Amino acid sequence: MTTNHPTPATGRAAVVTGGSRGIGRTVAHRLARDGLAVVVNYARDAGAAEETVAAVTAAGGRAIGVRADVADEHAVAALFDRAEREFGGVDVVVNCAGRLALSPVADLDLAVLDAVHRTNIRGTFVVARQAARRLRAGGSFVGFSTSVVGTQFPAYGAYAASKAAVEALTLILARELRGRDITVNTVAPGPTATDLFLDGKTPEQMDQLAKAPPLERLGTPEDIAEVVAFLTGPAGRWVNGQVLRANGGMV
Repeated sequence: MTTNHPTPATGRAAVVTGGSRGIGRTVAHRLARDGLAVVVNYARDAGAAEETVAAVTAAGGRAIGVRADVADEHAVAALFDRAEREFGGVDVVVNCAGRLALSPVADLDLAVLDAVHRTNIRGTFVVARQAARRLRAGGSFVGFSTSVVGTQFPAYGAYAASKAAVEALTLILARELRGRDITVNTVAPGPTATDLFLDGKTPEQMDQLAKAPPLERLGTPEDIAEVVAFLTGPAGRWVNGQVLRANGGMV
């Protein structure tokens, strides 16, 4: 019996924002395994981005690190310029960059609200705008939301509201790109065991969160990266304009 394996995506390139750590780093690794050259975007931590690039290249992939604030339209345009110079074009854009802040609405610092929305809403629109202008036929844009839009936990108001905006954009952008053979989807992870997520949580809190999904465990960055690989690969071409809640069975 002959087994068909996916053909490596030779000549294709991806831009992964927030690619220096957490889910973004794992997504960069996963797309590189599929043969895509990867532009690892980062905001501040050049060392972490260099580690991601080094790991990808050590595994035989192609990657470069490029600094850009996703909410800065000039920096993001330059990021895409660099991707096109280095790799000839852009076929996949995964906007993992995001900001989280927790507070009850009554106590919310409006400066914090502005910062969260600047990265999560404005940043998504800035990156999506460049993706809409530059993605080649057969390409994909993947945004990032959160399953808290559905679970609606207290203290997540500012964050969940910003990610609800990402979800609202998804189908609209997919429809605006009609006729160009470009898919647009959003991944909404549940609790995922990244360093940022685990920081400051007690063992009791971790146990409670792990038991929330019917599968009774936390997600892993690898779980989420596999979803992104599906949505941006040949098997996911008929999925378009959707929000995929990758959360083990939470609401």
